[in-house]
Amino acid sequence: MRFDVSIQTEDFDLSTEVALLRQGDKAVGAVCSFIGTVRDRNEGDSVSSLELEHYPGMTEASIHKMIDEARSRFDIQGAKVIHRVGLLKPLDQIVLVAVSSAHRGQSFQACEFLMDYLKTQAPFWKKEATPQGHRWVDARVSDDQALKRWGIDIQNASTAL
Repeated sequence: MRFDVSIQTEDFDLSTEVALLRQGDKAVGAVCSFIGTVRDRNEGDSVSSLELEHYPGMTEASIHKMIDEARSRFDIQGAKVIHRVGLLKPLDQIVLVAVSSAHRGQSFQACEFLMDYLKTQAPFWKKEATPQGHRWVDARVSDDQALKRWGIDIQNASTAL
């Protein structure tokens, strides 16, 4: 089993990461992945860049706890989370979540669970550059609601980890 978190400035390659996740594990029958990219607009404004900051050590530990929670809920063989930090432009890849399991249902659910958790609970600070200036980005109400469907109340999410 492989469970890994990487916070990095460099881009990533999906096929390489999936191959590493599957490598040598004959029990894997499914891999689901999600790649998030930087959009060129948010809240009706154009966005020329997105800058991400994090607290080294704390961020990785938080995401590992999210993976542990996914492991307790779903029958998964492995999970890989890559999140980029630094200055990113529209179309840049920002996040990868890949999950392997024996069957597709568990991979789909675990991948979606991890993304819902990451969107609201991962300790990242995001700042957008817009024509009106720079602004900090908060989690959306819809992201909070997505986490609730897993039985996790947003006010208690950090303690659930």
